[in-house]
Amino acid sequence: MKLVYFSVTGQTRRFVGKTSLPHVEILPDDDLEMSEPFLLITPSYAEESPTVSKSIDVMNPVFDFMAYNENYKLCRGIIGTGNRNFAGIYIFTAKELSAKYQIPLLYDFEFNGTPADVEAVEKLAIQLDQGAKVTFKNPL
Repeated sequence: MKLVYFSVTGQTRRFVGKTSLPHVEILPDDDLEMSEPFLLITPSYAEESPTVSKSIDVMNPVFDFMAYNENYKLCRGIIGTGNRNFAGIYIFTAKELSAKYQIPLLYDFEFNGTPADVEAVEKLAIQLDQGAKVTFKNPL
């Protein structure tokens, strides 16, 4: 299964580069249309407030990608990445997209991931390719 990802600082790009999976990067102002199922990997950047209401503008390319020609319909799961030190905004964008599109949040990792994270994501992709089913649970 293909990985589709967005990277602001390069951490997510480094993670994806460690996998053996096919992948494509979401770039700002790029009309990327998917024609096959994929897993979305997204970092988190959100308004810092006690109630964290939404992702900040830097994440617009991810939201635009998911809405573009209904790409979200081919998304089989979302993987969030971030820094647990940021507490409430850790994987917030992944949670927000999961809730908005009713797509399962399947996994999360910090920074550019560990070898165990790479193995887990590759295993998820293989299981989904082989027909594994996952259910949605509102992550917010």
